[in-house]
Amino acid sequence: LKEEMVFHEASTLGSLWPVGYAGIWFFPLLQVISDFDMTLSRFGCNGRRCPTSHNILDTSRVISEDGKKKLKDLLHHYYPIEIDPNRTLEEKRPLMVEWWTKAHELLVQQKIHKSDIAEIVRESEAMLRYRLGVVVLSFGHGVDTMELRAVCLSVPCAQGILTHFKGPLIHTYNKNNSVLQGSGYFQQLSTRTSIILLGDSMGDLTMADGVPSVENILKIGFLNDKVEERRKKYLDSYDIVLESDETLDVVNGILRYLLGLELHLQSLVGGEGA
Repeated sequence: LKEEMVFHEASTLGSLWPVGYAGIWFFPLLQVISDFDMTLSRFGCNGRRCPTSHNILDTSRVISEDGKKKLKDLLHHYYPIEIDPNRTLEEKRPLMVEWWTKAHELLVQQKIHKSDIAEIVRESEAMLRYRLGVVVLSFGHGVDTMELRAVCLSVPCAQGILTHFKGPLIHTYNKNNSVLQGSGYFQQLSTRTSIILLGDSMGDLTMADGVPSVENILKIGFLNDKVEERRKKYLDSYDIVLESDETLDVVNGILRYLLGLELHLQSLVGGEGA
């Protein structure tokens, strides 16, 4: 049902159908650029909020009670700023740097052992939505990576203990080519000129900035929190908005649709050759 609703939306159909038959959306030309927290991972499950990558550590047994309180205070102060629809990006960016710099300093003070991190992740209530079957670039500011090409903060450890976070610092509003300088990532995928972008914030809309030779881009937004307050801004910014949807059913439906187009065209070409 969700997939049918998507393909009957006029703007979405207009984005997919004509260019699909022009070959622009063929799988060899496609890449997915996605946020991680609350996009590839779930916002909640059975009425309970799932932790972000950082929250996995913030609330774990390796953090002192005083450390947990200070990290929670930072969250309550800066998160409303992050999602405030009335603040400009120029206002938000320095405050996001301030937030994560303070949070990282607190985490370093906890002298976390590297050997504890994997176990903490396994013990957490963090959950993925589902996997995708195409090349994915994922931006996040967590301490663990997925089985895909991930751009996240590095966590150097001296003698097995967390000592600092290696830059560049990644936050909600700088997830784009600026943190990929020198990586050669986009050059390696220069032939993949069609992009499906997945995000859950206004900052995620710029994740494809710096990608060369983009011919088409479809932006899908997950509106997880304060839905009524932020709906208009999301509808104005994303091509598709999914409200309180903890699956990737719509995204996978689009991918199956595009794959079906490619297989159909291949059968037509094969039939003409015969």
